[in-house]
Amino acid sequence: MTSTPSLDVSAARALIAADPDVLVVDVRTPGEYATCHIPGAVNLPLDQIDTHLNRIVADAGGQLLLVCQVGGRAAQARARLTGAGLEGSTILAGGMNAWNAAGGPTSGADDGGRPRWSLERQVRLVAGSLVSSSVLAGVWWPPAGYLAGFIGAGLTFAAITDTCAMGMALARLPYNRGPRFDAEATLLRLRGGRPDGRATS
Repeated sequence: MTSTPSLDVSAARALIAADPDVLVVDVRTPGEYATCHIPGAVNLPLDQIDTHLNRIVADAGGQLLLVCQVGGRAAQARARLTGAGLEGSTILAGGMNAWNAAGGPTSGADDGGRPRWSLERQVRLVAGSLVSSSVLAGVWWPPAGYLAGFIGAGLTFAAITDTCAMGMALARLPYNRGPRFDAEATLLRLRGGRPDGRATS
């Protein structure tokens, strides 16, 4: 079966139901994943892909459906995997925002029920706070206003390149790490195995 670069929620749900070899790979932070994710999804944070890229490409079996909050991080993950020779991965268009809006089933609160803000929401908070505070500080010390311009330029660059340095920095904070990322368990799932060590049928 030839995959398309992205699928909407309805097509993704049909694919998951029809093909047991499809593996949903959530590339958000462990904290976001623990709060809410698609049942059966495996967590492979975007910032871990380069570290384990060779093993991912060598071990991945079946079709991968890449998921993030809105689609940007999943697209970055797909680009890295495709660039390393792993073809056929697909993106969930609109990410978890679209999945939740469509009433797709979810699992979550694996870390004791403490919800976390999505990374995109955190970026908006930090960027907005920095711009507001620099404008206010500029009333007393005009050079502080340059920070607002710097943040604006950074957001413009992030939009053009579909990357976000601030988001990647925030992803490394303890707040977003949640439960410890288990690379071995994730790589086992990518090979078609289960957490108990047995192969799936």
